[in-house]
Amino acid sequence: MSQPETHDATGSATAEAISPNTVRLTFLPDNRTVEFEHGKLAHQDHGKPGSILDIALNFGIHLEHACGGNCACTTCHIVVKKGTELLSEMDDDEADRLDMAADLQLNSRLGCQAVIEKPGEVVIEIPAWNRNYVSESGD
Repeated sequence: MSQPETHDATGSATAEAISPNTVRLTFLPDNRTVEFEHGKLAHQDHGKPGSILDIALNFGIHLEHACGGNCACTTCHIVVKKGTELLSEMDDDEADRLDMAADLQLNSRLGCQAVIEKPGEVVIEIPAWNRNYVSESGD
């Protein structure tokens, strides 16, 4: 039987429940999960502080962001599968930009703009077209 991918500092598998100030963020389709204390990550200067893009960069997870995380393109397009209620509301700039995104879905967001505002569990998927773009770009 395979072990859960999320572990604590001692290397022991973590329980399904998370502590009150912990964020558990899973990136699909890689099924890579990261955990951190809400509000404690350093800003990586791409996207809004605490955004999905900012968190991805903190943990070395590649999420394309051709505009540098400035809400000027759609390459950081993600689909929120769980935890929408934990994220910031979409503002007009993000909504206008998303109108141009490929494969727009009901729970689409820009990773640079979607800020995790409350602790809890969030699951996002990086769309296939975005993953293909990354592999074809030579990165």
